[in-house]
Amino acid sequence: MTFVVGNAHPTLMTSTNFINNWENSFNCLYEWLLNQVNDGQYFTLQLTGEDSHFIRFSQAKVRQTGLVWDAQVELNLMGEGRTMTVTFPLVGDKNIDLANVETYWQELREDIKGLPVDAYQVLPEAGESSHEVSQGNLLPTAEAVGSILSVVEDLDFTGFYASGEMIRASYNSLGVKNWFASPSFWLDYSLINEREKSLKGVISAPVWHQNRYEKQISAHRHLLPSLSLPEKEIKPGLYRTYLSPSAVADLVGMFSWGAISEASLRQGGSALGKMRYEGWELSPLFNLAEDFSRGNVPRFNGFGEIAPSYLPLIQKGKLVNTLINRRTAKEYNITGNGACVGESLRTPVVSGGNLFADDILKEIDTGLYISNLHYLNWSERAGGRVTGMTRYGCFWVENGEIVATIKDIRFDDSFYRYFGDNLINLTDFVEFIPYISSYGHRSLGGCTVPGALVADFCFTL
Repeated sequence: MTFVVGNAHPTLMTSTNFINNWENSFNCLYEWLLNQVNDGQYFTLQLTGEDSHFIRFSQAKVRQTGLVWDAQVELNLMGEGRTMTVTFPLVGDKNIDLANVETYWQELREDIKGLPVDAYQVLPEAGESSHEVSQGNLLPTAEAVGSILSVVEDLDFTGFYASGEMIRASYNSLGVKNWFASPSFWLDYSLINEREKSLKGVISAPVWHQNRYEKQISAHRHLLPSLSLPEKEIKPGLYRTYLSPSAVADLVGMFSWGAISEASLRQGGSALGKMRYEGWELSPLFNLAEDFSRGNVPRFNGFGEIAPSYLPLIQKGKLVNTLINRRTAKEYNITGNGACVGESLRTPVVSGGNLFADDILKEIDTGLYISNLHYLNWSERAGGRVTGMTRYGCFWVENGEIVATIKDIRFDDSFYRYFGDNLINLTDFVEFIPYISSYGHRSLGGCTVPGALVADFCFTL
């Protein structure tokens, strides 16, 4: 199934044509808008675009495949304390796109008059511009199915593959123009045994390395027989637990849900309140930062600001920075640091430790090996308590050996414990765990995190 934006046929246009047409058309919209603003008026113009190849697999067969060319423009008009927004497709045909923006611009100018005044409105500012186009080497569309399935054709392989160019842009009426284009792929998959138990894996990069993919599948093949071990029911209690990088990424992701946001802290809804106001600390082993050095996420935000290339957030267990966008900075008369509108993590990195991969089972000794978690949520935000379920490839370990699978069980514990006094060690390796949402459009970025060995991780039901 093929989805095409505009009136072009995919056999007549390459993805490069689409992207070049989008940029040219987007620049034309911008130049037209510059000639329309009156004194006291401002605008921002943002673009979210992708040229993506999607494949769904089940039982090592292709169940659905398609190409998506899609670009969406967000136009914000601001003036006299009011802001109004409209979103519309960018076709890549200048005549069509200019006709659309002219219509929407007139509607914005009329409708904005009826809005209430926003006391904390953030207006565009003059500043630094950027044009970042990253290089990659993705699987050609015609080769993707063969490259992926040739390695797993004898397995019950289920997964979702997405690959292609991602576009983000943010221009404003004061001359700031930020453009970002980056190729990337991710393959999120499960290997399923005859008992319908699964091992889950994910791989992502701007370059497809067949050897790396085959090596990862080989490692999972080696672990797959463990899913046929007897199943052990874990009783509620405290257990020495190893959390894989995937599980750690889910736990770190909770910092974006009302924790690392400065606005959330100021408004009393942050799980980091005890660190800010009561002097609580995490383990000195725990270091969290925003690090844009991978180049897979634009440093600019929706306001057109460019964030620092590296921003430490928690250093040696101490809260040293939060994420502050311009609106929060204006409301509380503080300095912003280029955070996105939601003040959430965009490219978080947790530093590794010195736990070697070959020593993980030995260091667990007796306890749990947790490959994946899901359905996470706060159970008590003020205390940093997170609840969720185990999922996929989770095992009971005795005397340094995997001896059983486990029935899925709920955990309920505080990051003040598992990233605090109960954090025994972090692995000496880190993994990039991509954000794989494709709701509306493909997500950018992900977490770079190690695995973690934790004492007395709390399981409840």
